[in-house]
Amino acid sequence: MSQPQVILSTQDLTKEFQGFRAVDEVALSVTEGTVHVLVGPNGAGKTTLFNLLTGFLSPTAGRIVVGGDDVTGQPPERIARLGVARSFQVTSLFSGVSAQEHVELALQAGTGLGRRFWRSDKLMRRFSARAAELLDEVGLGRLASRPAGSLPYGQKRALELALALALYPRILLLDEPTAGMGLEDVDRTVALIDRVRAGRTVVMVEHNMSVVGSLADTVTVLQRGRVLVEGPYETVRADPRVIEAYLGADVA
Repeated sequence: MSQPQVILSTQDLTKEFQGFRAVDEVALSVTEGTVHVLVGPNGAGKTTLFNLLTGFLSPTAGRIVVGGDDVTGQPPERIARLGVARSFQVTSLFSGVSAQEHVELALQAGTGLGRRFWRSDKLMRRFSARAAELLDEVGLGRLASRPAGSLPYGQKRALELALALALYPRILLLDEPTAGMGLEDVDRTVALIDRVRAGRTVVMVEHNMSVVGSLADTVTVLQRGRVLVEGPYETVRADPRVIEAYLGADVA
C-alpha cells in the first residue's frame, strides 16, 4: 500500500505588514485526500495564511509548494492552473444571473475561453450538462433557473462551491464555509462538504468547532501567526495550550 502523499506544504512561511508578523515561520503539511482545517482565535493569522496559500498575498519569506511545484509569490491564476480552487467567505455572485448560467460561465473560464467578451448560445450549450451535474452535486439541481440573488444565504454558498468545483480542483480551499449560517444551513453544508471531498483534498478555515470535529482529519491551531498545535481533532481539542488560547471559548 502506497504512503499518503503531501500535496500542499509550506516552509518557514512568513508575512509581515509594516513590521507586524501576521504569519510567522509557519510549516504546514497537507496530505492528499484529507480535510485539513485551520483554526485559531481572532487575529491568529488564519485568513492571512489562506491568502498566502492561494496567491492573493505574496510572502515576506518562506516557500509554498503545491504538488511538487514551488508557487511562492505566484499569482492566483497560476496556482489555480495547478488544480487549486477557492471559495470565499463573502459571496460574490451576480444577482440577476441564474445558478445554471453561473456554473456554465465558470466551466467556460476553465477552458481558456473566459477572456472573451461574448458568449454564444451554442458555446454555452457545451457546458450545460456538466453545469447541471455540478448543481445536482451541491443540492441545487431543482433551482438551476433561479437568479442567484433570489437564493437564500446557505444556497448561495452552495452555488459558490459549485463554481469552485467547476475548475476540477485537486485541492479545494474553503474560507469560513459556515460563517453567518443558522444551524440548519450549517448541517447541510457539513453534509455537502463531506460529499464533495471524495477524490479531493480540502483545506478549510473554520470557526465552528462542531463543524471541525465533524469533518477534519487534521487540525492546525494558529496563535499570533504561529502553529500552536497540530493533530487529530480529539487530540487538539484536549490540549491545554489550545484551551488557554481560546480563553474559555467553546472548543469542544
